[in-house]
Amino acid sequence: MIGRLQCTVLDCPDVLALARFYQGLLGGEVNRPDPRWSLDADWATLHLDGGQVLAFQRAELYLPPAWPAPSRPQQFHLDIGVPDLAAARKAVLALGAAPLDDGDPARGWHVYADPAGHPFCLLRD
Repeated sequence: MIGRLQCTVLDCPDVLALARFYQGLLGGEVNRPDPRWSLDADWATLHLDGGQVLAFQRAELYLPPAWPAPSRPQQFHLDIGVPDLAAARKAVLALGAAPLDDGDPARGWHVYADPAGHPFCLLRD
């Protein structure tokens, strides 16, 4: 092993807004003091209960992915397990997510975009 993953970083135009979106989706604590990072208008963090950390970095010329178009690929996405897809759909839409592909409830997963346009999937646990 060479190293250990410290966090996953998402580029976005508004770091605090996206941190709060993911807090509403996953829980956790926004901008917990951590000696690994300084927090400012260009950087925010979300410490999750399981020990994972999502970080949000401001990108001035940010262009969101254009899922599923290959011209601006998603580059990565988060898979989030949920016990009830219908209830989770309502909750993420209320947080500001946009549906990208949530048409077939029998499939067991749906694709949404966060407020900055990053795709993420809700998967039936």
